[in-house]
Amino acid sequence: MIENKYKKLGIGIGLDAIGYLSFVFPLIDIVWAPLSAYLMTKMYKGRKGKIAAAITFVEEAMPFLDIIPTFTIMWLYTYVLDKNKKETIIDL
Repeated sequence: MIENKYKKLGIGIGLDAIGYLSFVFPLIDIVWAPLSAYLMTKMYKGRKGKIAAAITFVEEAMPFLDIIPTFTIMWLYTYVLDKNKKETIIDL
């Protein structure tokens, strides 16, 4: 269980980097799109996590949209931009 928000940022950057692999291996999106959506729901609970998972799935499944760092953007939204700033916990 990761409670440190900066560890979550590091994991998010790593997961975004995995998404970039589809530029080299395009067929990886078949597995990565649903897996990344699942991981997003585990990292960010509640409605925000579900919405982010849907966006992540579409972004990873569509060709040439993999450049968008959705995990990093979600971290920024959660810890920098969100007015409520509720702490979220990852359960892996």
